[in-house]
Amino acid sequence: MFGLGGTEMILIGLAILLLFGGKKIPELMRGIGQGMREFNDAKKSVKDQIEDGMKTKDKKDAE
Repeated sequence: MFGLGGTEMILIGLAILLLFGGKKIPELMRGIGQGMREFNDAKKSVKDQIEDGMKTKDKKDAE
């Protein structure tokens, strides 16, 4: 994952713990999770719209 070893990941985790504190980390992770969920929902919506548009175009071309 990004060329980081175990030691680097531990150091990054400790730095995050020091910067945000133990009480803020769950809130931070929850916000990241919601952002990722919204992004994936938007991505799926765009994909569905494109596929529907292609199906509509194919039906018009067939007629």
